Amino acid sequence: MKRHFTAAAAAAVCCLTVLVAPGAQAADNPYERGPAPTTASIEALRGPYSVAETSVSSLAVTGFGGGTIYYPTSTADGTFGAVAISPGFTATQSSIAWLGPRLASQGFVVFTIDTITTADQPASRGRQLVAALDHLTERSAVRGRIDSTRLGVMGHSMGGGGSLEAAKSRPSLRAAIPLTGWNTDKTWPEIATPTLVIGADGDTVAPVATHSEPFYESLPSSLDKAYLELNNASHFTPNSSNTTIAKYSVSWLKRFIDDDTRYEQFLCPVPRPSLTIEEYRGTCPHGS
Repeated sequence: MKRHFTAAAAAAVCCLTVLVAPGAQAADNPYERGPAPTTASIEALRGPYSVAETSVSSLAVTGFGGGTIYYPTSTADGTFGAVAISPGFTATQSSIAWLGPRLASQGFVVFTIDTITTADQPASRGRQLVAALDHLTERSAVRGRIDSTRLGVMGHSMGGGGSLEAAKSRPSLRAAIPLTGWNTDKTWPEIATPTLVIGADGDTVAPVATHSEPFYESLPSSLDKAYLELNNASHFTPNSSNTTIAKYSVSWLKRFIDDDTRYEQFLCPVPRPSLTIEEYRGTCPHGS
């Protein structure tokens, strides 16, 4: 049975959160990065970390098409979790490039990749995301900045379908976020990775009724999972800077890659419909 939050449950959890000593909670989690979050901080174009980037040639890698790594310049906080992101069918990394600095500035190493060919299908994109993470943690110039036990994947369209494939093949991943994902496989009961499925109400390429909604519903009921349907959005909305996508992606990655419960407040109780959210479903509270 899915654990949907009620208003009463939300109030109870909020009270419990206040009663637990916040300092003790922070001290118990060595993966927290950055100051305590606010709505303004997670919606901002840039987070608290300065970011640098480095290009990775396709000639220097195996199993994917190269890409760009975005990373926090400071090493004062130790290592960071990492995320690999795949573009969709016929697209290159430029179509999802905005996510690189935006997520990295919140305290992640982010690898926006090119695929071997722009026609690669979701299963191939899933393998390429895994190969990109292996390169990132084992051979990249920034491998020393990464905690290889805290990794996630994202992707747009067929890259979103690829993120589900990657999570299926590598259950040790901490988070997966398909963005208006497309895949001929509609059921994912094997996935053990906390997954945020993001769809769009106006998507005619991967309509939510035949893609994002079945993806979400097929995930195990015991899994930490959520479904965000963007309002007044299309299949290609994730290709441009988008505050709603960024806000909930940051919160999901922080909550599950960093195990940072300070971000639970943005995910539970589940957000209500708004000018930017058509619908949101989720299992709450997380981690129980």
